[in-house]
This record gives sequence, C-alpha cells and structure tokens, in this order.
Amino acid sequence: MKLYNEADPAPNPRRVRIFLKEKGIDIELVPTPLMQRAHKSPEHLARNPLGQVPVLELGDGSCLSESVSICRYLEELHPEPNLFGRDAKERAFIDMWIRRVEFRLMMPLTQIWVHTHPFTAAVAKQSFGQQFKEFGEANRKPFDAACRMFDGELGGRGFIASERYTMADIVAQTTFDFARFIGVDIPEDCKHLAAWYARVGERSSAHSAVPEALMAQARGAAR
Repeated sequence: MKLYNEADPAPNPRRVRIFLKEKGIDIELVPTPLMQRAHKSPEHLARNPLGQVPVLELGDGSCLSESVSICRYLEELHPEPNLFGRDAKERAFIDMWIRRVEFRLMMPLTQIWVHTHPFTAAVAKQSFGQQFKEFGEANRKPFDAACRMFDGELGGRGFIASERYTMADIVAQTTFDFARFIGVDIPEDCKHLAAWYARVGERSSAHSAVPEALMAQARGAAR
C-alpha cells in the first residue's frame, strides 16, 4: 500500500499519519505537495477525481480517499489498538463526535481559511471570484460556539467521545492543530478544551508538529 500524502499542516493527511503512528503501521508515504499543485495533476486525478489528499492506493491498484474512510479500512486490517469503538454503542458515539467535529468545527474553520487568509486568496478567486472576507470572519462566531460546546462535554470526561483516546480525538486534534496554524485559537474561557488539547498534544503520535517558522509565517500573514 501507498499513502499519497502532504506534510503538515494539512489536517486530513495528518489524521491518517497520527492514526498510523497510534497503530504502529508502516506504509509508504508518497509526497504530494499541494503548493506545487501535485494533487491536481492528471495522475493524481486518476486516483481521486476530487483532486485531494490523502489517498490510499491498495495492493490491487484501487484507491481509497477520505481520511476517516482510510482509517476505517486500516482498522479492519489492524484492529488493535482499537480506535473506532469496541461495541455498537461506542462505535456510534465515536462516529457522532467525528461528525460533530467535521460539521461544527471544521466547516466554519474552512471558511475562515478560504475567505480570510492570504495563502488562499488565489484559491478563493478561482472558486468564488474573490475572497468574501466578511463572510469568512463571520465564521469565527460558530467556530467559537462549537468550541464552548466541546468544552462543556470535556468537563465530564477525559476525551472527545469516551474515557479513552479514539479516532474522534484524532479528528478534533488535527482540526485544532490547523486552526492554530492559521491563527485561530481556542477561546480563553474553554479551559477543559484547552487542557484536552494540551494532553493529546503530548502523545508521541502528535510529535510531527508544524515547524515554528512556518507557523509564524502563516499566523503573521493572517494578521
């Protein structure tokens, strides 16, 4: 198998890399640099017509995309340590929280990224004709509201979906890593959420952090 992948801080490939480290799975990583538009090349579009990474190429040549789907497939092949749930209830709760991260946190964060950050001005112009900066800034409010909802939940348990680290934590962790990269921070009053984020950041699987120079460049550009 091969994983077509982009280095930090791209959040979706990072989900899969953290998952691989948690599992102890070794897969060939094929660099697919977004800044060089490698994900839009004819070769990559044949692997994923959406022109996105990550993509997992299987032994038979078929290609699986979408980060959570890739991780579900790998969980079937390598069931331990379990990250998607041990029974019907736990699997459902993990899935519920993954969806909440993606819809309540990642969606507004994406709009902030696309419509306010200098790095994405060309992408926004190509897709929408221009950056709608007022719309992008307006998405900070639902992002902060979602943070407070997660903060309230984490006041009663140690991790996003249960009392152990799961795929829901990986999806949330990489979302907040990306938020930090583009200059969007956890609200100061979200103490439980901030403590959780610090705790998961100490795991060995998280230690492929974004270089500080790149982090400073992105946050500086966002101001």
